[in-house]
Amino acid sequence: MDKQIATYIQANIDKILEKWKVRMEDDQDDRFFQIMSDQVIDTTVREFGELMISSLTASEETYDEKLKDFSVQIVRYGWSVTFVLRALTNFTEVIYEEMEEAGLLTESNYKSFREILTNWITPLNHSVVDAYSKVWEKTVNLQKIALQELSASLIPVFDKISVMPLVGTIDTERAKLIMENLLQGVVKHRAEVVLLDITGVPVVDTMVAHHIIQAADAVRLVGAKCMLVGIRPEIAQTIVTLGINLTDFTTTSTLQRGMEQALALTNRAIIEVNVK
Repeated sequence: MDKQIATYIQANIDKILEKWKVRMEDDQDDRFFQIMSDQVIDTTVREFGELMISSLTASEETYDEKLKDFSVQIVRYGWSVTFVLRALTNFTEVIYEEMEEAGLLTESNYKSFREILTNWITPLNHSVVDAYSKVWEKTVNLQKIALQELSASLIPVFDKISVMPLVGTIDTERAKLIMENLLQGVVKHRAEVVLLDITGVPVVDTMVAHHIIQAADAVRLVGAKCMLVGIRPEIAQTIVTLGINLTDFTTTSTLQRGMEQALALTNRAIIEVNVK
């Protein structure tokens, strides 16, 4: 990049950032500058400025490291990719305005300076958006894995009796996770009866039923009995219409009834005690 432009940006970075901050705060669609504390905003603005300067002066390795750290931070703060692009666009416009006010941009050199700035800003935009996208994708994948694990956990409720509440749609990937957690949980908790609660599963089609039947078969292989509970009337109608065979299952409409049968299978029962 042209030495004169780089020197000007470094020397006037505080003024440029202040003007950039005002523009970003005027954006009514953004929540970052509205809900974050002044300290967090000032720190983030300063780090954004340091990132811009490092793209001019630092080595590629140093710049990449700063870019990665900054990307992780703005993803944590909830910056959208639209907001990131707007931040870069506003920063570019502020540089143009400040250099024009300083008399560095004139009619005679505007075209050449614009070309120099474009050659700097365009790769900079690409690198920032690319780094942001990678961090965002990684964050979303980690959240997805965490949610999947939480939504397919085997919970011991009584000695020898465990429940796995299923919520949401069940695809092939999630069915595999359910199977793994189910088998590991049966062995870990020494369960003799497992209740698969599908109250929170919106649709039970042939594929979902196939995954459930596979899970039940796997549970039987490790010496436990699998019960299907939480079958709503509309789900029961769908199962009959599709001709899905669940004869190997003990099925109940509610978790409560399933629990009563599970206790009976383990020679126990819940009784009312009259306290006088």
